[in-house]
Amino acid sequence: MTTSSAQHKAQAAAEGPISLAIVTVSDTRTPETDANGAYLRREIEAAGHSVAGYRLIKDEPEQVIEALETLAATEAQIILFSGGTGIARRDTTYDALSQKLEKKLTGFGEIFRLLSYEEIGAAAMLSRATAGVYADTVIFSMPGSSGAVRLAWEKLIKPELQHLAWLVK
Repeated sequence: MTTSSAQHKAQAAAEGPISLAIVTVSDTRTPETDANGAYLRREIEAAGHSVAGYRLIKDEPEQVIEALETLAATEAQIILFSGGTGIARRDTTYDALSQKLEKKLTGFGEIFRLLSYEEIGAAAMLSRATAGVYADTVIFSMPGSSGAVRLAWEKLIKPELQHLAWLVK
């Protein structure tokens, strides 16, 4: 880690807890069966941060955009979307979000697919995981499988969480 990166992380950590929102995109899950939403909530709270909002929506572009715009207008500094990043006809989350992102963090998708490849092989290329900034809020969009959510959270998002929130503040 470079000196400036370490300094940024130290400054970010001094800012205190982060406020996040969770959006599960699924045509089949219910609040009771949303294991990814429950996992992310537990992880966020265990790390000393807070959940500013939660949505469980269908994979419809209008619902994705509405959730994005509504949650970005709250105190949430980071919004985590899970689901709808594949290439099936119903997978529209990537398409809806990518048109709204003001700055794209292409490295997230690239590294996510690399790490995913190490776990699941060539099927990793089917993921359109993405991240970026919208309305001074960091947005992550990851596949809806529990393994993908854990991978994205543990290896990529959690280690940079405070740094990301600090950078867009």
